[in-house]
Amino acid sequence: MTGRSADWALAVAMAVLAGFVDAVGFLRIGGLFVSFMSGNSTQLAVEVAQRGGRWALPVALILGFVAGVMVAAILAARLGRWSGAGMILLCTALLAWAALLMVDGAGAVLLAAAMGALNVVFQRGGAVGIPITYMTGTLVRLGQSLAGALMGIAPRAGWLPYLLLWSGLMAGAAGGAVTYTAWGTDALWGATCFSLALAVVAALAGVGAGPRRRDG
Repeated sequence: MTGRSADWALAVAMAVLAGFVDAVGFLRIGGLFVSFMSGNSTQLAVEVAQRGGRWALPVALILGFVAGVMVAAILAARLGRWSGAGMILLCTALLAWAALLMVDGAGAVLLAAAMGALNVVFQRGGAVGIPITYMTGTLVRLGQSLAGALMGIAPRAGWLPYLLLWSGLMAGAAGGAVTYTAWGTDALWGATCFSLALAVVAALAGVGAGPRRRDG
C-alpha cells in the first residue's frame, strides 16, 4: 500500500470514529454537534437573532473545537513524523475524559476538542490535506472529482476516496446512534478504544502530519 493509500485508509477509519462520536454527542446534548461546527454556528446565529437562551453551549463547543485544533497543530510542529499518532492519542485522551464526565457540560466541550484535534492529523504545510469531520468540503471535492472524471481531465476513480470518507462518517454515525441507545454515554469507551487502535496504526504505518516517508 502506498503512503497516500495508507493515509486515505486511516482517514476513512477516522471518519467512522468522528461520525460515531458526533452521533453520541448529538443525542446526548440534544441537537448540537461536537464535530460539525457549521451547524453549531448556524444554531448560534439563530439563537442570537431570536434572542433565545441557548447560546452558551454552541459558543463553548466552537471554542473547544478551535482549542483542539490549536493544541494539535502545536503538537504537529513538535513531534515530527510521530505527530499523526500523537494527535490521535490526544483525541483518545479527550474521549476518555469526556466519557468519565458522561458528556455533561465540560464533557461535550472535550468531545469537540477531540474532533478538532482529529482534523489536523493530515495537515501538510499548514493546510489540512484530508478533511475528517467537515463533510461539506468532502462532498464539494466529490462533485469536482466526478465532473473532472466525466470530462476526462481527472483520474476516473479520483472521486472514490471522497465517497468512502463520507460513507465512513455515515456508517460511524449510524453505529453511534445504535450504541448510544443501548449503552448511553458508555458507548464512548468503545470509541476511545478504537481511537487508541488508530493511534497505534498511525505510528506503525508512519502516516499523518509528519514528513512523508518514501515508499518501497
